[in-house]
Amino acid sequence: MIRLIGIVISIGLADSLNPSTIAVALYLATGERARERVTEFTIGVFAVYFVGGAAIALGPGELLLSLVPHPNHTTRHVIELVAGAAMLVGAAVLWIKREQLAKRDPPGVDPKGRASWVLGASITAIELPTAFPYFAAIAAIVGSGAGPIRQLFYLLLFNVAFVLPLLVIIAVLTFGGDQTDRLINRVRNFLERRWPHVLAAVLLVAGLIVVGLGLIGLSGGRRRIRGISHRISKGVKP
Repeated sequence: MIRLIGIVISIGLADSLNPSTIAVALYLATGERARERVTEFTIGVFAVYFVGGAAIALGPGELLLSLVPHPNHTTRHVIELVAGAAMLVGAAVLWIKREQLAKRDPPGVDPKGRASWVLGASITAIELPTAFPYFAAIAAIVGSGAGPIRQLFYLLLFNVAFVLPLLVIIAVLTFGGDQTDRLINRVRNFLERRWPHVLAAVLLVAGLIVVGLGLIGLSGGRRRIRGISHRISKGVKP
């Protein structure tokens, strides 16, 4: 359980550096009713991501799991390796295209446009089909063989980690005092220039952690198999 929690949180934190959500939240943070609008935006992002992930895990995910009702340790660790490898590939692609991506204009926000929670829900719904880190986390959760309640718990942890930067923005707006606008603008300007670099680095670290856990799990499984084989060869019950 602790192992899967670490994997889920690692991937969630890596996925949280999403320029589409953070950039919009930072723009909302410099407008009228800043804290209220960022809070509504965060709720919209969280709700759609959590519900969408639950629908995938408990729908198609459960269907796939039914084909392998009791995934063994090896299968689970292989899933971890695949999830970690996918994150490493994503980190490499981001790094290769970092300069090109950094030149893209951040998404604009119409202060008089749609409600903030609708904006958050809309952005997340559009990006959900291409949320590959989320799919990696869902694969690890479904492959763990956990029941529906525990799967929802893991998804909840992932989504709390995913909206953590937005919660930090809300905290800054609440407790930042007179320096709030200056701090928000500095962070926004930095992310506009360097978000591909930051996201690639975080994906790299998280991917290495997940791959490492998968490799450790596989090596431990091999040792257990060798131990059982040795006891059997000696005529001792495993």
